[in-house]
Amino acid sequence: MIKSFNITNSEDQIGFYAGLVTSAFAFAEFSTGVFWGRLSDKIGRKPVLMTGLIGTLMSMLVFGFAPNLPVALLGRALGGALNGNIGVLQTTVAEIVTHKEHQPSAYAIMPFVWSLGSILGPLIGGTLAEPCKNYPQWFARGTLFDRYPFLLPNLICSMILVVGILIGILFLEETHQEHKYRRDIGLEMGHRILKRIHQRRCSDPLGKSADANLEETGSLLEDEPPPGYRTTEGSPRFPASRSLSPAAPPYTRSKVSFRPPGSAAGVQKAFTRPVVIQIIAYGMLAYHTISFDQLMPIFLSTKSSKEQPILPFRFTGGFGMSSKDEGVLMVAQGFYAMFAQAILFPFLTKRYGCLRIFRAAVMVWPLLYFMVPYMILLPQQYHIVGICFCLCWRTTAQALTFPPNNIMLANSAPSKLVLGAINGVAGSTASLSRAFGPAITGFIHSKGLSIGVSGLSWWVTGLICTLGAAESMLMQESSMENTVADVMDEVAIEDGNMIDPISIDAAIVAATQPRVHDTKDVPRIAEDLPPPPEVDPAAESSLTATTAPRMPR
Repeated sequence: MIKSFNITNSEDQIGFYAGLVTSAFAFAEFSTGVFWGRLSDKIGRKPVLMTGLIGTLMSMLVFGFAPNLPVALLGRALGGALNGNIGVLQTTVAEIVTHKEHQPSAYAIMPFVWSLGSILGPLIGGTLAEPCKNYPQWFARGTLFDRYPFLLPNLICSMILVVGILIGILFLEETHQEHKYRRDIGLEMGHRILKRIHQRRCSDPLGKSADANLEETGSLLEDEPPPGYRTTEGSPRFPASRSLSPAAPPYTRSKVSFRPPGSAAGVQKAFTRPVVIQIIAYGMLAYHTISFDQLMPIFLSTKSSKEQPILPFRFTGGFGMSSKDEGVLMVAQGFYAMFAQAILFPFLTKRYGCLRIFRAAVMVWPLLYFMVPYMILLPQQYHIVGICFCLCWRTTAQALTFPPNNIMLANSAPSKLVLGAINGVAGSTASLSRAFGPAITGFIHSKGLSIGVSGLSWWVTGLICTLGAAESMLMQESSMENTVADVMDEVAIEDGNMIDPISIDAAIVAATQPRVHDTKDVPRIAEDLPPPPEVDPAAESSLTATTAPRMPR
């Protein structure tokens, strides 16, 4: 696409401008990530998610119709500025999944879909770009697709986004504690659509039994369940209370507490030491993973050097692979990433815990960066084995670090009321790392080539990864389940009380206080109580005779 703008013929300059297009999205996302997170705390998750999808749709249309580089930069920046969905999605998952044993499976879904998109995205873009050149029998010259050769793949992706927006409007439920009982017209429409579909599937010749069954099912859902089936866990539809109240059925307006302006103090106190440590770890992960994504294609496509290497550091060259072979490797990596996210990560996390898995992955990850440049010194017949080994190592490490980091960040939040702001700051930190990472890594790589040390950029990235491994020793694994702050949130929502900054601060302080885990630290209240009064045996026998039921004659 950059070549079609006819800006320059230099391959180095084309790579520079392509990096600008990538960085435009990351910088814009960094500048607005905190805003979208805070806004989701105020107006709810669903409106922000829908706005992000609509912003991405607008961005893709502008990018597809871009006639020059400035318009392309504008399109990508627009997509980054209007899309804060990553942090908000993580917040939504944290609010839906409250049981610790269910978190690995839930947090593996988004990386799994991301891996699937990493396969389908390049496939759609590479196949449908320049259709008049690649498919002249279907797309004639002089048409709209000839004038804008990269419009077709963006249109296809826009159609997919339209489907996602419709599904979100009709079926996505609000998860924010304060807003999940607000009336949602889109959700009501989706409920009617599902009801009609159910009626058609279950209809009989008389057309009455299906309606009766549906009404009976609805009444059972709305009635209060028996005590043995009541729950204290929150859900997007029912309040987190000891019993379900028929006064607040689904899709109706209920008493909702709105946080007044001026609650910045509570949000600021939400960034406790464990939260800050997790955010820094997230930024480091984003930096060295985006650096790997930039360096590896260059390393694979660079032709092998004929100069004799001077070990241990002075050598240059690469594997000299074709673009087709690189594409096959990237697709294979995407499929393995789906396996690692869907199966490997949940299995290991449920067995060993998030913190242990995270530390184990980041401790061995720096060795990969120090080892990759030496792969070109292997014999020719072992090149593909070394490449696949490095790609599998990197994919496994990424699958075992990003989801645990997200889980531990959500669990370290002192209150769900500020979870959107926390994830917004984390997303902005990662976006800043992804914006500066390619530029810094590219600069170091060019300097390394100028002095004959092609591994310099890899080793500097390995040092950053080592810092992240050392920082992981400061982490502590905590659980968000059954915290004092959550109890305060649920009681305030149930009772309809106003949640003010003082309440938020008190909840955060209470949640961050150390808990008593040893019985010897619990005060022995029973010993301090006075002994029960003695009862006269004669009075006790008379009382028993008075209150005993009489047998009928």
